[in-house]
Amino acid sequence: MSEIPGRYHYSAVMMGTRVELQLAAHQPALARQVFRQIKWLEDLLTVNRPDSALMSVNRGAGAHPVVVPPPVFSLLWRAREVSFSGGCFNLAIGPLVRRWKIGFSGDAVPPAEEIAALLPLTDPHAIRMDPEAGSIFLTRPGMSVDAGAIAKGYMADRICDFLQAQAVDHALINLGGNIRVISPPGAEGWSVGLQQPFAGPESLLGSIRLSQGSVVTSGVYERYFVHQGHHYHHILDPRSGYPLDNDLLSVTVISPHSIDGEIYSTQLYGMGLEKGCEWLAAHAGAEGIEAIFVTRDREVIIPSQRQFCFRPASR
Repeated sequence: MSEIPGRYHYSAVMMGTRVELQLAAHQPALARQVFRQIKWLEDLLTVNRPDSALMSVNRGAGAHPVVVPPPVFSLLWRAREVSFSGGCFNLAIGPLVRRWKIGFSGDAVPPAEEIAALLPLTDPHAIRMDPEAGSIFLTRPGMSVDAGAIAKGYMADRICDFLQAQAVDHALINLGGNIRVISPPGAEGWSVGLQQPFAGPESLLGSIRLSQGSVVTSGVYERYFVHQGHHYHHILDPRSGYPLDNDLLSVTVISPHSIDGEIYSTQLYGMGLEKGCEWLAAHAGAEGIEAIFVTRDREVIIPSQRQFCFRPASR
């Protein structure tokens, strides 16, 4: 991400990554409020702490419904609805994520029989949600929800809502690569770097210029391990239980809301280049979704640029 002179930069290490905030004015008190809100949301939504609201849902699997705070219920409701549509995005994929441990200590290729045994625990239709009670029930013992594929997008949108409520009309929030921006009409906007796969964070394919909305990338280079010469990445196919293998290295989604970027970067990656472009041609106008595909041949494919402008890096 590139910084522009005259914008004030604040950062903190949270959620296992560096969170960054850029504002047009020097407002350290506001920045502290933003980081407190992120910490509060992280405490609710993480699966890495046994006392989080999300983990309380997982502990109740097969036993009883769990009442959760409204933000958690709202997020999981959206995630479950998307999971019903098929594709790679699946709220109930927690058992597979925990077994593969990709990106965490102890990652390894599980035996095929273990993968087969876990697949029945990843059915989103086995998640019951009661809007009146605000409760969630994982009906099968051993089930677990994992909001890792959507939580940062939800947080970014909530933070932008908060900033706009404070009359902030020029800001960028970066939650470890999940980026949401707001700018006043006619403003120069923001420049967001598109990282080159399997290279350092400063190695860019180009930059994305936009004034409003979100930039989210899903890629096979973010979390992975190599075993016997085979590359195993963190984007799992809930139908097979294994990492997806297709013609893409990454999909970057540009969308009005970051939660949609999280969802569709995963879904479009799972579709592959041809079907992903077909989906965008049929749905992008209504959904406000655009995408940048990077193929395994390092080719950059951009079907449309209605709400952003992409500038390739100079060679």
